[in-house]
Amino acid sequence: MLSQDLNTILPEIILSLFAMGAMLGAVYTVKDKAATLLVWITSGLLVALAFWIGTTGEGTTTAFNGMFVDDAFSRFAKVTILLAAAAVLIMSQEYMAKRDLLRFEYPILIALSVVGMMMMVSAGDLMSLYMGLELQSLALYVVASLRRDSVKSTEAGLKYFVLGALSSGLLLYGASLTYGFAGTTAFAGIIEATSEGVSLGLLFGLVFMSAGFAFKVSAAPFHMWTPDVYEGSPTPVTAFFATAPKVAAMGLFARVMHDAFGNSISDWQQIIAFLSVVSMFLGAIAAIGQTDIKRLMAYSSIAHMGFALMGLASGTAFGVQAMLVYLAIYVAMNIGTFAFILSLQKDGVPVTNIASLNMYSKREPVKALAMLILLFSLAGVPPMLGFFGKFYVLQAAYEAGLAWLAVAGVVASVIGAFYYLRIVFFMYFGAEQDEQLDASASPVLWGFLVASAAVMVLGVINLFGIEPLAEAASLALVN
Repeated sequence: MLSQDLNTILPEIILSLFAMGAMLGAVYTVKDKAATLLVWITSGLLVALAFWIGTTGEGTTTAFNGMFVDDAFSRFAKVTILLAAAAVLIMSQEYMAKRDLLRFEYPILIALSVVGMMMMVSAGDLMSLYMGLELQSLALYVVASLRRDSVKSTEAGLKYFVLGALSSGLLLYGASLTYGFAGTTAFAGIIEATSEGVSLGLLFGLVFMSAGFAFKVSAAPFHMWTPDVYEGSPTPVTAFFATAPKVAAMGLFARVMHDAFGNSISDWQQIIAFLSVVSMFLGAIAAIGQTDIKRLMAYSSIAHMGFALMGLASGTAFGVQAMLVYLAIYVAMNIGTFAFILSLQKDGVPVTNIASLNMYSKREPVKALAMLILLFSLAGVPPMLGFFGKFYVLQAAYEAGLAWLAVAGVVASVIGAFYYLRIVFFMYFGAEQDEQLDASASPVLWGFLVASAAVMVLGVINLFGIEPLAEAASLALVN
């Protein structure tokens, strides 16, 4: 029934109508003068939707003949995406306003990309998958080049657009092959078609689609857009790129692998294990020579996606649970880290050079300590929360018979620890500087940084209860 279908996709409808209404309202009234208010309203709506989805949803319901799936897995991913997007919007408001970047389109584009992400994690059909993916991507292409007077920002948007279009083409080609050989676009039909083995055509479809997804999660060797886009985009946009879209793309990747190709785990396990190993090592090694903290965070995100893919590569329900726990911790760490990066400025101008952090602990001891905790967590040093995230995915890989992948993960983690600890070294033992960074006066950024660091320490007790939620989500997907 149509009313039931519409009821199932009500959160997406509300967010879409809000974005369209806000666009019309702003265009015909005060435009950029309303931008600050729009940011707060959008953030409030995102948090309200996250609370609604997290507390009211139960069981598994489908809409539009299985094209849209509302289950524990999609709800877990959506709550993470909505909260991450709201946090980044709140963090970015002051930064964007100070630098005359806060246009009314910014929160609207973020809201529209979030609608696409929510569609991605609930996709039950190749058509709805592509629709969600394109809605997310088209909004993000514009957001990446928001700083129109900057060559780097324009270059970031263009690179992201060209390579994003290439990845969409690969994905579409894979989807068309899959449709051709399975005879249906529905995931339920594809899994039926693969029940007696995967034909060569379907295998090619799977490979091309995996390559498309690898682009979206910025997994090596499809990562080439990431460092330039992270560096060139305005810092709040980089913070957004590093959080919500990663959860959406990983959720979509897991959804397709288990819902559509769940009968052929041995076929895609090798592909994802390869992507995982290459991403972990490339992210760990390439970040060592970076002098710009945003480029460093780009390589850091590539390495972290490698670890998240390790959970998916295990092909088990526990593997998906480990992946979800890892992503939730990763988002929390990144929000705190980018709150710190956003607060770095000299004479009001943003600073992203790592060397500018020399002896930072002398001037801002509390912020330096909070950042130290976050960096230790990103590096996976016990007893920080980041260690438990890594431990989860390593355990999942080991239990699935991928001991070699777990060992590779440990080695990559040790290499990666070097560049995180290098920043700590600069902050506590670097050379004294004559020109010092401005003291940060933003209580919002300060609050996010300290809260995120506190989560990394206190979350060790029971992971804030996300373990049972991730387990329910994984069991809803892997059946």
